[in-house]
Amino acid sequence: MAIERTLVLVKPDGLQRGLVGAIVSRLEGRGLKIVAMKLMRLDAALARRHYEAHVGKPFFRGLAQFITSSPLVAMVLEGKDAVEVVRRAMGDTDPVKAAPGTIRGDLGLDIGRNLVHGSDSPEAAEREVALFFQEGEVLDYRRDVDPWITES
Repeated sequence: MAIERTLVLVKPDGLQRGLVGAIVSRLEGRGLKIVAMKLMRLDAALARRHYEAHVGKPFFRGLAQFITSSPLVAMVLEGKDAVEVVRRAMGDTDPVKAAPGTIRGDLGLDIGRNLVHGSDSPEAAEREVALFFQEGEVLDYRRDVDPWITES
């Protein structure tokens, strides 16, 4: 069993639409544990570091403007295969193509306003968590329900 941590961002559109609770609830419902969470506003420098793979691409400027346009909720979720669980729960990047039952499939309509970001690999998760959370902000704690979620 691979216990992982992953970064999830409820993007500005999710916050503005009042969907933070619904998105968090869906992820917690999968059995993932919140180990860090904060409301924050990204500045241009953090947006550039977070989306460094897209710097120089035609859509980067609009992406950076969007992600810095309003507060967002950043969180670290932990659980068995957390990266893959979050990716599947989010659905396809394009909400029109996302399956019903996924966050984007049920709540989104536009690829540029797709509500949520999740790390795409354990390596990316480690890098992204370090960008958004300082040491001491990500907590370790015991959750009594864990044996009811996954086998040891």
